Amino acid sequence: MLEMMQKAGKQNGNNNDWQFWQQNNHPMELFSPHIANQKLNYIHFNPVEAGFVDKEEEWLFSSARNYYGLKSITEVELIG
Repeated sequence: MLEMMQKAGKQNGNNNDWQFWQQNNHPMELFSPHIANQKLNYIHFNPVEAGFVDKEEEWLFSSARNYYGLKSITEVELIG
């Protein structure tokens, strides 16, 4: 992961060395349960998309674990 953060930091002129978070965002109103679940699924799938894990519930820092009934280091209130 450190190698990926260093590579991202060097590709972005706003950084000297490292980048962990994206520097832009696009806020979206979660106006329905369907949209809220759609965005939650997107967030849960990000570590899979990045190649860190094979299944979303395998990412230790994800609330996806809570939705699969697994022990998690995060406390969440389940939706949907």
